[in-house]
Amino acid sequence: MKEFDYELDYEYLDLRKQPELYTVGRGEQGVLMIQPYKKEILPHWRFKTPDIAKQSSKAIYEMFLAYKQDNDFVGMDMARKFLQMGYTRARRYTNHRGGKKYAKDGSVLPYDHDDEKAEAAAIFKATWEKAKKDKTYVEMKKRHRELYEKEDK
Repeated sequence: MKEFDYELDYEYLDLRKQPELYTVGRGEQGVLMIQPYKKEILPHWRFKTPDIAKQSSKAIYEMFLAYKQDNDFVGMDMARKFLQMGYTRARRYTNHRGGKKYAKDGSVLPYDHDDEKAEAAAIFKATWEKAKKDKTYVEMKKRHRELYEKEDK
């Protein structure tokens, strides 16, 4: 798998127009960098309560489906990454109030379970799973990697 390229000037690139520059990477890599998708999806990304998480994950999944309708793999993958990030961030807040896992000295802060954030995380996880298993998404991801993510030798 080709590594995510952090050297590109993502602030000024439009990866809708240049999908060949997009690398899927691992997990959520690039989620807060890739334009114009960051600008489109980020305003919908919230996880404070289960109700907010439901609204947010629904809105982002609808964007995923719209990108799918437009045959826009990069948009689909970015929506998938925001759903994944909803899950991972809500899980962090589930285990550590305030979302901080480490103290300034590097030690791990005490575990402190938050049921509301755990429910929000579960909502995002279910939607993320649905997106990443979408047959068209899986096929488009494979095709994108075949076309654009060959390792340089």
